[in-house]
Amino acid sequence: MALLANTLMVLLIYLDMRLHTPMYFLLSQLSLMDLMLICTTVPKMAHSYLSGRKSISVAGCEAQIFLYVSLLGAECFLLAVMAYDRYVAICYPLQYFNLMNWKLCGLMAASSWFLGAFDGIVDVAATLSFSYCGSREIAQFFCDVPALLHLSCTDTSTFETLIFICCVVMLLLPLSLIIISYTRVIITVIRMSSGEGRHKAFTTCTSHLIVVGMYYGAAMFIYMRPNSNRSPTQDKMVSTFYTIFTPMLNPLIYSLRNKDVAKAFSKVLGKRKSRE
Repeated sequence: MALLANTLMVLLIYLDMRLHTPMYFLLSQLSLMDLMLICTTVPKMAHSYLSGRKSISVAGCEAQIFLYVSLLGAECFLLAVMAYDRYVAICYPLQYFNLMNWKLCGLMAASSWFLGAFDGIVDVAATLSFSYCGSREIAQFFCDVPALLHLSCTDTSTFETLIFICCVVMLLLPLSLIIISYTRVIITVIRMSSGEGRHKAFTTCTSHLIVVGMYYGAAMFIYMRPNSNRSPTQDKMVSTFYTIFTPMLNPLIYSLRNKDVAKAFSKVLGKRKSRE
């Protein structure tokens, strides 16, 4: 579902000229990130389960760490940019295309990718510098940094502090911006005279905040707890929220319920039928 829904969103936004707006451009970036994220962890997990060969090379493990950490970080910043986009659209509709012009939109999207990749490089460099002794069985369904810390026989306290600082920058700061943006949106919506518009805006904000809560809540639970309080079973269950469930839910909540996206889908299907 995640693979099909996100691929469909990227193609629809690319093919339909009516969706070539800053909001849908950001949605296409979110779908692309989710598409890459789900392909980083699930295929290898499925192959290990079906084949019974539950092993991964060092290079494969580091590549997986870089990709999923980069994508998680990039998505954290992108969700904050999308919240700001909705804040401008609802609170300053007449100034929207000035405040969210293509140059600024592209810069914010590119910054999200860059900051995520920087975090991925830091994590890969740190995990490669550790020495591993004893058991090399990772208590996780993919190469996760906290799970690798348990296997290291070197002192990881400095790196754990670095992870916490990174989480403050990459989780708490974007989450704060999201909360501030949606608070301003809700205040503006309450003041709307149209009951239908108020209901539509509240429904949209609620669904967005549910996804944000699942994504950021699960990520903070995994990365901002001390190692002494960790349970492998809990970590596996919570990790599924931001590696599997959120990439599946994002296109359904953010995009496919949208009337413009539904029209674009109908238009593409209509063109295909007419050609046949």
